[in-house]
This record gives sequence, structure tokens and C-alpha cells, in this order.
Amino acid sequence: MASADLAALAIGDFTPHLDANFDMQTPAGAVPLRLAAVDPAGNSGRPGGAFSLIFVAPKGPWLPQGIYPVTHPALGVMEIFLVPVGTASGGNGYQAIFT
Repeated sequence: MASADLAALAIGDFTPHLDANFDMQTPAGAVPLRLAAVDPAGNSGRPGGAFSLIFVAPKGPWLPQGIYPVTHPALGVMEIFLVPVGTASGGNGYQAIFT
């Protein structure tokens, strides 16, 4: 699967995939994620502006913030910096901000 160019991705690339399944690769194996929120995050140097993604993983041990390969059939493999943000929709919430 091809790697996505993070600089070229915009909020409109993620909006159609709200509630879709993604996979986060960790040293312990793949962790399923659901894209729970796609929100604008103000103006930035990024064409189309900054945006925020909230992913929800199954409830369990928290993964530390860091860069993880996240895969989606249509978007490819993305190396995304994810930060744990607390419980969301009964699971572990992780946020990525694109600026």
C-alpha cells in the first residue's frame, strides 16, 4: 500500500471517512481505530487550513504519544503523530492535528 503525502492531505480527504475503520501499527501489532471526528482547527500555512482528527481505539492500555503508521484502504499508509486525549465513545481517544 502506498504512503500518503501528509502535506498534501486536507480535511476533505478525511471527511468522507468519518466513522470508517483504520489500523494503527504498534510494536505489539495492529490496533483498530475508528475515525470519530474531523474538525477544522483554524488558519495555518496548510492549504485549506489546519484540522484535527479524533480516532477511537478499543478500551485497553494506553499507547504513548508518538508517530504511528496508520493505514486506510483509500488513503494509504500515513505516518501520523497521535496524542492520547482520554476516553472517547467507550474507548481510548487519540488526536492528530494537521497544521
